[in-house]
Amino acid sequence: MTGIRVHTGAELLAHIEDLRSVYVDAFCAPPWDEDEERAAEFARRLRVDTGRPGFTAATAVREGELLGFATARTTLAPFPDDRCHAQAAAGLGPDHTVDWLVGARQLDELAVRRAARGTGLAARLLETVTADAPGGRSWLVTSVRSGRAMSFYRRQGWTQATHPSPDGRGVAVFLGPRHPARSLAPQPL
Repeated sequence: MTGIRVHTGAELLAHIEDLRSVYVDAFCAPPWDEDEERAAEFARRLRVDTGRPGFTAATAVREGELLGFATARTTLAPFPDDRCHAQAAAGLGPDHTVDWLVGARQLDELAVRRAARGTGLAARLLETVTADAPGGRSWLVTSVRSGRAMSFYRRQGWTQATHPSPDGRGVAVFLGPRHPARSLAPQPL
């Protein structure tokens, strides 16, 4: 049986090498094609993120092996402009960005080893880090390069709130299943 453990701070860093290893297994292959430097950047970012307001993480371990993890945190004002945040804000517009995302729980990373995919583990991790989101307000941003990720979030009840250009580039913002603005998100044409 795979156990899920919740982490709310720096104690997660005791597992940093295992977390980086899962990150590499999940993201250094198609469709993400990230490299070792991005994995090192994730580890550096995690050291800072564990001290951010609302930080929470969940790890999945079976027989001593880390199979997956999820990290999330509260989105603070002013809305960030690093990583994919600027694209997310451009897709939503300034009013929706503030109203829907600031103060909400952002899923930052969700990674499962390839050998553990299809077992329901990612869904359990996602639910664990977003279940107690303030007012049900949780959100995430993902690349549209991964149809598999986009389909996964839809199956979990998440609503796509931005619709990137039809050329298959960019990012999409998803609102969690209990987010009060889900019904306000524009539907694709």
